[in-house]
Amino acid sequence: MTNQEQNITDGFGRVHDYLRISLTERCNLRCTYCMPEEGIPLRDKAEFMSSEELLTIAKVFVKLGVKKIRLTGGEPLVKKGFENLILKLGELPVELALTTNAILIDKYLGVLKEAHVKKINVSLDSLKADVFNAISRRKYFNKIVENIDLLLVNEFHVKINVVLIKGTNDSEIIDFLEWANNKNIHVQFIEFMPFDGNNWNLEQNVSFKEIMEAVAAYYGIENIVKLEDAKNDTARNYKIINSTATFGIISSVTNPFCSTCNRIRLTADGKIKNCLFSQTETDLLTSLRNGEDLEKLILNAIQAKHKERGGLEEFSNDSVKKIKNRSMTVIGG
Repeated sequence: MTNQEQNITDGFGRVHDYLRISLTERCNLRCTYCMPEEGIPLRDKAEFMSSEELLTIAKVFVKLGVKKIRLTGGEPLVKKGFENLILKLGELPVELALTTNAILIDKYLGVLKEAHVKKINVSLDSLKADVFNAISRRKYFNKIVENIDLLLVNEFHVKINVVLIKGTNDSEIIDFLEWANNKNIHVQFIEFMPFDGNNWNLEQNVSFKEIMEAVAAYYGIENIVKLEDAKNDTARNYKIINSTATFGIISSVTNPFCSTCNRIRLTADGKIKNCLFSQTETDLLTSLRNGEDLEKLILNAIQAKHKERGGLEEFSNDSVKKIKNRSMTVIGG
């Protein structure tokens, strides 16, 4: 059966052809919105996919029609054996992309090129070293900025992911756009989302409306041009007249993109999450080790997907307290 003959489709007719694989739960940062302050419990390596198991599972997804794979974490570059793994994944007939904090990116430029990785998203939540260090609970700001420049020199397509938190970095929206203009790169503003251990509350959220109002107040509403979004874009994308910068807004809380979702998440311990906010998971790793039919499990898991946001009807301080979800570093970015 060819990819064209079979697709991974949910109960609402949405075709899922984009797989995000978390290579590891571990990270060399401790970002407040991603990882609990106390960190996460370390588990035996047997609970996680080996590189061989990950490749086996990825091949099943490709057989079922997946056309794009993005590697995430934790921080994917701290994965032991990353070089060999990405080269093997690079042999699959898919577009291969990466999301990283870029601390280690200078060590892997060659292997990324060899694996045909062209698109890299870099997480950078402030252009102020002291604010970034407070958010990340580490001091790698200068290294990350240097490595972003290195990616640009090496002609990678770079997007900058900025998680906005009111009272922390929301005053930097224009700073990022001016910086992006000078760098000729794309910035993605991401609404702060609730996960285990990140102390989310609605008052800290910077909404789609607030972001657009800030941009319009500085540049003028007449100078903001809506770009044509790709069919399954999570972001709503814009350009500012007379600027080389473009920007997008990922508004999972206030203005979700669920109607065109084509994404599947595979956690580092081998579980499918059919939505970032799903409170149920399907254990592919155990099934693989037991010799079970992964294709059927995958198809059934996606068929059961809720219409919006994992079945959560609203984001409020009270409703979020009832969510049984893992921390972002454990789910995968």
